Amino acid sequence: MSKVLLVIGDATEVLDTMYPLFRIPEDGFQVDVAAPEKRLYHMVQHEQPPGWDITQETAGYHLQADIAFRDVKPEEYAGLFISGGRAPEYLRYDPDLLNLTRHFFETGKPVASVCHGIEIIAAADCIQGKKVTTVAKCELDATTAGATYVDETVVIDGNLITARTWHDNTLFLKEFMRLLKESV
Repeated sequence: MSKVLLVIGDATEVLDTMYPLFRIPEDGFQVDVAAPEKRLYHMVQHEQPPGWDITQETAGYHLQADIAFRDVKPEEYAGLFISGGRAPEYLRYDPDLLNLTRHFFETGKPVASVCHGIEIIAAADCIQGKKVTTVAKCELDATTAGATYVDETVVIDGNLITARTWHDNTLFLKEFMRLLKESV
């Protein structure tokens, strides 16, 4: 069975994570949850209440990581899925995760990034010259790293597929699954 690596950390967004966790296996792919350590992680929910200029964060579910970044053998995986939420703000400093991310780009395997996940790809220096989308408040992260930002539901550029937020999950996962199936 082909495997997909799902990247999380504390403050990973619930819907950015749980939808792919259950959707990807529907097409016969195994999902391995990867994080800084093999332990239980605390997810969060993001919602923009009426009248607010920014999202409100509340506690969500918990999710156990199957493997630590340092123990991942990237050649065993067909694709990479990077969840959003606030987790990427600190995960982008993890050298093992950055090396894993570079592997997927160097080998042309499908990479999916939603919301703040773009911060990890930018930190790994993998979006130079690419067209991407992300949550609007991460536009600067993308453009500073040399990408062209567009406000679209889903953007595919080579092996990279990006979405703005969990609101785009249906089309986002449909296209990611298409890329995965084509690549294996």
